[in-house]
Amino acid sequence: MRKAVRAPGSATVINAIATGRGSAFGIGLSVRAEAKLIDSGIECISLEGADTALIELCTEMVLEHYGADTGVRVVTASDLPVASGLSSSSAASNATVMAVSELISEEFQLEPMDGREMLNMAVDASLRAGVTVTGAYDDASASFYGGLTVTDNMARRIICRKEMENQKVLIYMPDRKSLTAQSDVPRMKLLAPWVDMAFREVLEGRVHSALTLNGILYCASLGFDPGIAIDALAAGALSAGLSGTGPAFVALADEDSAGKVIDSWENLEGNVTVTSVDNQGTHVLDRSR
Repeated sequence: MRKAVRAPGSATVINAIATGRGSAFGIGLSVRAEAKLIDSGIECISLEGADTALIELCTEMVLEHYGADTGVRVVTASDLPVASGLSSSSAASNATVMAVSELISEEFQLEPMDGREMLNMAVDASLRAGVTVTGAYDDASASFYGGLTVTDNMARRIICRKEMENQKVLIYMPDRKSLTAQSDVPRMKLLAPWVDMAFREVLEGRVHSALTLNGILYCASLGFDPGIAIDALAAGALSAGLSGTGPAFVALADEDSAGKVIDSWENLEGNVTVTSVDNQGTHVLDRSR
C-alpha cells in the first residue's frame, strides 16, 4: 500500500516573528510526499537532493503516535525552492505527516488523526527540527487548509480563515537563500508596533495593504531592497512585499497587470515564477495499493 499527498506552499501576508501573530495564504507551488510500507526502518528520499532530516522526524513522530511496528519509505518531490520564504518546510511537514498517517491508519485499521492533530504534529516536527522560529503556524495552517489564514502562532489558534479570490501570484526569487532559523530575531522584533498596524489591516479585510506594509517593513529589518516591491506596485500589482524572511518577493496582480509586473522584474538577477492562489490545501492524491 502507498499514499501520496500534495501540500501547497504559502506566501506571507504578516510575518509572525515580530509579534507572534501572522497571516499567510496557499499558493500553487507544492511538495508531494508518497509513503509506502517497508519491512523495517525509516527511509526518506528527496528527489531534489534536499536534506531529509525533517521528513524523517515527521515519519518517526507519526509511527510513535500509532505505536506501529513497521517500516516506512517516504519519497518527496517539490517545486518549492528551499529557504525561500515560501513555506517549503511547512509544506514538507504537512505532506509527510498526512501521507504516513493515512498509510498507517488504513493499513492497521486504526483511528486516523484528524486535521488539527496532523497540523499540530507537523508544527511540532518543524520546531524540533529547528527550521522555524515561531512554529510557523500561520504558514503551516495556510498550507494545510489552503486559502487565507490569520493566526495567533503562540496559542496555535486560527483567528480567521477564508478562501482567497482568484488572482495571479507572481514570485521573484533571487539567487540566494535565507534560512528562517538563522534570522536576526531581536532586530525583527523591533518592528512590532508597525507590524501590529499591518495585522489590523488584514483583520479588517484589507489583505493587499497588509501584505505590502508587512513586506516593506521586513525588507528594512532584513536588508532586502524594498524597491523590488515598489517596482511591482508601480507596474500595477495589487500588493507586493517580502515573503517570510525572504529572499522571495511575492506580488498579487490581476490578469491585466501581471505582464507589466513581470516586465518590471525582468532585469533582476534570479527567476520569476507565475502561479495561483491555492484554496484546496493539503490533500491525498490517490488511494492505490
